[in-house]
Formats: sequence, C-alpha cells, structure tokens
Amino acid sequence: MQIKWYGQSCFEVKTKDTIIVFDPYSDDIGLKLPELSADIVLVSHEHFDHNNVGAVKGREKEKPFVISSPGEYEISDFYISGISSFHDKSEGKERGLNTIYTVSGEDIKFCHLGDLGTGLSDEDLEKIGDVDILFVPVGGVYTISAEEALSVINQIDPKIVIPMHYKISGLNANLDGLNEFASQVKISDLEGQDVLDIKKADLPAEEREIVVLKAKQ
Repeated sequence: MQIKWYGQSCFEVKTKDTIIVFDPYSDDIGLKLPELSADIVLVSHEHFDHNNVGAVKGREKEKPFVISSPGEYEISDFYISGISSFHDKSEGKERGLNTIYTVSGEDIKFCHLGDLGTGLSDEDLEKIGDVDILFVPVGGVYTISAEEALSVINQIDPKIVIPMHYKISGLNANLDGLNEFASQVKISDLEGQDVLDIKKADLPAEEREIVVLKAKQ
C-alpha cells in the first residue's frame, strides 16, 4: 500500500488493484491539486476544500465511485464504513456534519477523520474499532486543535498517525502549523517524506509512530 498526501485532507491510497482518493480540494485554497485518477473518491463533507470530485478522473470507468455520506460499502477488495460526526462542538450548528471513514484492505485498516471538530464518544470509538493508520486533523480553527488531536489519537490508539489539515506553504486557510502538534508528540522527521509505502508486516508492534508526509504538488 502506498500513501501520498496533497495537502489539507487530500490523500491518495494506492494498492495493487485499487486507488482511493480522500477529500480532493478546489484550487481556491491556494494549493494546486495535481491530476488524479481513482477508482473510489471519499468525501468527508461538502465544503469546497474537501469535495472537488470533478477534479478526479476515473480509471477503469469514466468516473470514480464517489462516497459522500455515512454507510457501509464493499468495493473491489475494500470494506468502507462511513461514520457520522460533527464539524464543530455545537452538534453541527456552526459547520455541519462530517463523515469519518474507516477503510480495510490488504490486511490494513486506516481511518480518515475528515474535519472532525469535537471529541469522540464511546459509540464513535466502537464504530471505528481497531485502526492501523490514522489520518488526523491537527491545525485547529476549523477542526480539533493539536492538543485535542492527541486526545483523539489516544482514544483510537492507532499504530501509525499521519497528521493533516494544517498550515503549509501556499495554503491560504488560517490554520495552525505542524509545530503546535509536534510540541504534543514525538516526531522524528518534521520535514517529512514523499510517500509512505506500507504493508501489514511493516506496522509497528509496540510504540506508535508519527509519520509526516510532504504535500505533493
């Protein structure tokens, strides 16, 4: 499994037979989304910096299969669960709803929290279940803060954490940078790596790893 990050909450997860893209954004945020193609596109919520599905081409079909709401889905060799959550601490009254996605494939389960704006309940955690790789927003302002992100990470207890939705060069959104999150956790490489190539045998057995990815443009 190969994982790339394109800034904000946009990731590409590629396996031997399937490509999944999360939360493609509009160029209005100041970043340029590269040309992407996918079999499946997952959208956490309908804000312009997360729902630009028209920018992603299909591979085998003319258009990718788009999932933008909670539910259970089985596509190709992947089992996908969408879990309803809130984009704010006021039960969605400020910014609406957000969908958390868990995706299982190639013996790895990863979880994309989207623009989660609040902590997780016991019911949320039961629905999420055990997670190998967690994509978590850490930039605050529109999502949970760095400190809150650490609390959510400890709740889910994944093997690998990949931070997302924080201030990077070119992004015109007013978010906190990675340093705020780095002050809460141990990160060995703040500069980050281009790609995470991972298989089940590579997952850490004991100590949790924080993996920073460079935003590919």
